Amino acid sequence: MEVELSEILDGIGPRLRELRRDRGLTLEALADRTGISVSTLSRLESGRRRPTLDLLIPLARIHRVALDQLVAAPVTGDPRVHLKPRSRGRGSVLVPLTQYPGRVQVFKQVLAHREPKLVTHRGYEWLYVLAGELRLILGERESTLRPGEVAEFDTTEPHWFGPAGTDAVEILHMFGPHGDQAVVRTGP
Repeated sequence: MEVELSEILDGIGPRLRELRRDRGLTLEALADRTGISVSTLSRLESGRRRPTLDLLIPLARIHRVALDQLVAAPVTGDPRVHLKPRSRGRGSVLVPLTQYPGRVQVFKQVLAHREPKLVTHRGYEWLYVLAGELRLILGERESTLRPGEVAEFDTTEPHWFGPAGTDAVEILHMFGPHGDQAVVRTGP
C-alpha cells in the first residue's frame, strides 16, 4: 500500500508540469492565477514538495480537470467516470463522452487560444458553452457565445471556433453525420 501511495504521489508533479506546459503557462502566470507561489509550484512539479488538497484544488480549477486526473486515482471500472482525455495541441484537451461510430459523437473540450482557420467537412455540429467565451465564425458571420449559449450548424459551411480571448473556453461539442439535426420537443 505504501509503495502504491508513493507511486501515485510521485506521478503528480510531472502531470502538473505537463498540464501547465500544454496550456502555454509559465510558473509565474500560473502563480498569478492560483495565488500559489512560484517556488511552491516549482517544488510541486519537481516532486520536492508533497501535494496537498489546498494546493491541488486551485490547480485543478485553473486547468479545468477533475482532481482525480491530477492524482491518477485508481479506476473504478465505470467508464463514464474515468474518461480518457486527449491532448489536442497546446493547451487544448478533448474528452470523448460517447463511442458510437456513425452516430452523434459527444465530446467535452477545453480549447486554448489559436488563430482562426476556416474548415469545411461533411456533418452537423452543436456547441454548448460551459465556461469562458467561444468565438464562432460561420462563413462571413461571427458570434461570441457565453456560458449556457448554444450554436448548431451544417459543417459544409466554412467554420471555425475557439476562445474569444486569451483564456481557454470549455464546451460540449456534438458532431453528427451529414443531415442530422436536433429535434426539439417541448410540452407539458
